[in-house]
Amino acid sequence: MDILKERLRGLNIGGWFSQVDCIEEKDPVGFPGFYEHAKSFITQKDLLFIKNLGFNHVRLPVDYFNFFKGENLEPDNAAFEIMDKAIDQILDSGLALIFDLHKCPGHDFHQGTLREAQPLFTDPKCMENVKKVWSVLAERYGSKKNILLEILNEPVAPDADTWNRVKDELFWHIRKAAPKAPIVVGSNKWNNPAEFANLTPLDDDNILYSFHSYQPVIFTHQHASWIPEPYFRQNRSWPGTYAPPENKDLAVTLPIEDGAWDKARLYSTMEKALEFRAKYKVPVACNEFGVYVQVERTSQLNWTRDFTSLLKEADVGFSYWNYKNLDFGLLSIGESLHKDLPQYNNEERFDRELAELLLQA
Repeated sequence: MDILKERLRGLNIGGWFSQVDCIEEKDPVGFPGFYEHAKSFITQKDLLFIKNLGFNHVRLPVDYFNFFKGENLEPDNAAFEIMDKAIDQILDSGLALIFDLHKCPGHDFHQGTLREAQPLFTDPKCMENVKKVWSVLAERYGSKKNILLEILNEPVAPDADTWNRVKDELFWHIRKAAPKAPIVVGSNKWNNPAEFANLTPLDDDNILYSFHSYQPVIFTHQHASWIPEPYFRQNRSWPGTYAPPENKDLAVTLPIEDGAWDKARLYSTMEKALEFRAKYKVPVACNEFGVYVQVERTSQLNWTRDFTSLLKEADVGFSYWNYKNLDFGLLSIGESLHKDLPQYNNEERFDRELAELLLQA
């Protein structure tokens, strides 16, 4: 397949090599340790299931510290052997792969929501370390067919100029090590599509530009346990009208998008990305979207139906967040918080209705 010409329709498989701490938190007694977890969390059976459902790729989020150890960032050979096998299994299953550097030295997208400045954008040592990580990754995987290399998940740079400088530097470093690999470049502020208004294109014809969509976050992430802000703990339906916060000094830096929301306004959030695509004649995809599974079911499905239909109408590829667990999963296994949700009330604990919506997009 020509990855950049075919419309990507797939799933994230977060929780395998990324956010493993979140998996452990839900079952600290039964968690087997990283190596055993990485060997068993996703299997060839899962990958063939994803392929046979009708998806054509997966996005593989990877946290660097699971594979590089110590101050010198020495590659952990045992961990890399597991990931090598995983990547071969993905490709052997007939799926393309977006290799996503989810967390890198000096950058954590979640800490960015808590008013924490990310050292990557100010400390040259962090940039040096990220380049060291990418040198290993690009050399190891950059020549494999049907792999795209994503330079960084959800950058939280202080301004557009800073992100443009950093993404250019990282891009050309990766390109030198992987001259033929498609590279994924996202917009600033958690891959916000509105930031495409400030994103500068790169002089390269083997790029996929990417945005994420959880807008409005006060709907898609309502009651999410990892957002320590009461304003996010209110019940909201979709479509709906959301009141502004009474307290303007919130505990998070996430965008507060109140007011009336429906499919038309949801489309407006994508417009800058679509304008960028048309202006520069480049491919653009949505590499994350979804609604927290504890959101009232009808509203969860309404938002997903609206958003996926917009992607289809605009001919934009997608990677849904997430295949398994992490509070957005099509599968929920071992998540006690979600054990009684009706969408998982089947032997496989698989949300068939949500999967069908995705497959129609």
